[in-house]
Amino acid sequence: MKRTRVFDEKGLQAFAARLKEIRKQLGVTQEELSFKSGLELSQIARIETCKINPTLSTVFIIARALNIQVKELFDFELT
Repeated sequence: MKRTRVFDEKGLQAFAARLKEIRKQLGVTQEELSFKSGLELSQIARIETCKINPTLSTVFIIARALNIQVKELFDFELT
């Protein structure tokens, strides 16, 4: 059985836009988020530009670093 790579571009774009929106509302730069989360700056940039599909663990780390509830990162409409 062949496995298919799951990559929902529209969903990832919505997530990326929401992350960027929240980060900017909080006045946090990508560099600051990288430092607070322990994630590489390039990883933050790739998430915000839909180059990678973040794991749930990564989403949890980002939410903690921003001091927000995980559900806030998913407060968007899927089309």
